Amino acid sequence: MGWSSVIIWFLYVSVCGVSSVPDSDPLMYGEVQSPRYPQPYLPNLLEQWDLTVPEGYQIRLTFTHLDIEASAGCHYDSLTVLYNKKLLWKFCGTENSADGHHPGNQPLLSPGNRLTLIFQTDDNNPERHQNVGFSAQYQATDTDECSAPEAADGSGPLCSHICLNTLGSYLCACHHGYELRSDQRTCVLSCGGGIFDEPEGHLFSPGYPNPSPHAVSCQYIISVESGFTIFLNFTDNFHIESLDSQAGPNCLYHWLQVIIPDRKPMKLCGGTSPGLIITDSNTVRLDYHTDDKGQSNGWSLDYSTHRVQCPFPGTVAQGRVTPILSDYFYRDYIYVRCDQGYKLMMGGEELESFSTMCQSSGQWHLPLPECHIIDCGEPEPLLNGGVIFLSGFQNQYRSVVLYHCNEPFYSLFGSANVSFTCEADRKWRSNNAVVVSPTCVPVCGQPTKLIRSYQRIFGGDDAPVDTIPWQALLSVDGSRGGGMVIADRWILTAAHVLISNNGQQQSHRTVRIYMGLTDATSLLDSPNGLYASSIHIHPEYNNPHRLDYNNDIALIKLQEPVIFNSSIMPVCLPAEDVVYIAGIMGQVSGFGVTGNHSSRFLTNKLKYVHVPVVGQQACSRSVSLLKVKRFDIPNLTNNMFCAGVPEGGKDSCQGDSGGPFTLANNGRFWAAGIVSWGIDCGQRGTYGVYTKVSHYLDWINKTMQEN
Repeated sequence: MGWSSVIIWFLYVSVCGVSSVPDSDPLMYGEVQSPRYPQPYLPNLLEQWDLTVPEGYQIRLTFTHLDIEASAGCHYDSLTVLYNKKLLWKFCGTENSADGHHPGNQPLLSPGNRLTLIFQTDDNNPERHQNVGFSAQYQATDTDECSAPEAADGSGPLCSHICLNTLGSYLCACHHGYELRSDQRTCVLSCGGGIFDEPEGHLFSPGYPNPSPHAVSCQYIISVESGFTIFLNFTDNFHIESLDSQAGPNCLYHWLQVIIPDRKPMKLCGGTSPGLIITDSNTVRLDYHTDDKGQSNGWSLDYSTHRVQCPFPGTVAQGRVTPILSDYFYRDYIYVRCDQGYKLMMGGEELESFSTMCQSSGQWHLPLPECHIIDCGEPEPLLNGGVIFLSGFQNQYRSVVLYHCNEPFYSLFGSANVSFTCEADRKWRSNNAVVVSPTCVPVCGQPTKLIRSYQRIFGGDDAPVDTIPWQALLSVDGSRGGGMVIADRWILTAAHVLISNNGQQQSHRTVRIYMGLTDATSLLDSPNGLYASSIHIHPEYNNPHRLDYNNDIALIKLQEPVIFNSSIMPVCLPAEDVVYIAGIMGQVSGFGVTGNHSSRFLTNKLKYVHVPVVGQQACSRSVSLLKVKRFDIPNLTNNMFCAGVPEGGKDSCQGDSGGPFTLANNGRFWAAGIVSWGIDCGQRGTYGVYTKVSHYLDWINKTMQEN
């Protein structure tokens, strides 16, 4: 209950004509009120006022209103009046209370010019309507005009309610609930009641349930927090004077008008209670009016508040609105979550989350968003391959794509058929646990065309186009050498090809690499020579006198990767457990010296020859026989092997150094050897000597990984 609905039954003092007195001189009169008066006082108070008037005067203390919790001997709450620390009076209760001691409306006169007032409250107030405390006037008094008898002319008392003496004059005051009229003598009922802002309360007309005073003009305002609506529930005991007609009660002289914003005012009268009125507003004004005649017993009501209701929020396609309630009210929140594979969108922008609140206006502060299907973006492009859609649309959720490589030159690592699905986390995920990200790896050792006849490189036949696609021609500071493609940026060759005549390693800037054609003239004249970014000679190669070709192996890294096709394709590296079987036919190729014993020349055509692997003992015996006759024969080591025929005529020769000696396994060519050295190309009883590539797999792989 708001305090205003209680205080209309108590008294307050309205004093007019009070003038201020300088602080240096004692006041001649004044006012004392309990804290918060006329609102209910608080518990646990201890307040003291020391009143002083000039010497020679007494203090006349008049209570305009006193409402303090009643108790025997004023044990709980009390107002104590002292003079020179001696108790004069101790007050509590109300004017009509059985317990306590009330001063009434008669003034109290102090023995001298000083009084001390002490207002003390305990920590509890059990009254249903809290007590509002006290209000008192005091003045220095000499003559008591207010004690004079009423005038003989019948004009009535000087003051209709309370008379207050002042020096040479007097003041009129009114009881609580009344206010002084302009004549400064008579009092009129005042029942404005203030503003009621509690969520619930109780209101009633003056005097209810007894008849209301005449000429009442009361106003009550209920104003609660925005977002709540007020319910007025009138009690059955309702009586406001009316003139009855066929159309119903006519409220001409007495009425209660209910004023709700944006609605037509309701004028109530008669003997039938209006019952429950739902205002749909957080502010209501009640105007109660009676004239000088007639009689109305008045009205009483309880008011309560309820949260404003919002409309049902609706639904979201491919999403969920939570919580689902039968009704939604002010300050209720709802949340929207999209189904798996969908995202929250509003105004073209994606939202991480969404919630909206029912506002005090009865509307949601945000409209519902939409759930749009997610997309994973374009699938990761595949180097040397592509992607096709198997199902779905525009990279959306649950779309399925299939990666493929540019066959027959590349194949998909780990699987020949890997699909990726657009998942709810917006990532393309593989259907293969091994293949997390698609990669196209080069197909090695499988040319698109095969050589069907067996020829010889020294005096051999031209290699058909696209039959030896791993063949590389090296131009090293003007000299010619061979090499083979083993990866998109790596060329395998012999170490001695990259060593200058003074025994120093050539700069990578002097090296050009040509691939893809079988005519050296076209290759060397073309602008397509590739540049080397680095050269890596085996760290244990040491051949200052051209007599030690052990570890004759090197790698060249290209500045840019090569895209493989039918003309350029890598040769396979040997398996770790490969065995070189004597007599097995291998293929040697290069742009080196060709011709017969009497006429030799540097060929511009890519030549090839098929020669068998020679057993290590036979090879060693051949070298040993040569060493008896000549001192310039290099040593044969286990890192080398021989290939050729004892009768001669088939061999590699100068210019072929660094080129490939390949063997085939199940139709796939692999790099068995690198052209290293030999004695008198194609002579009877001699063989070509090759670096055994299988002995250097660890070095090859480590070099490529680290560079």
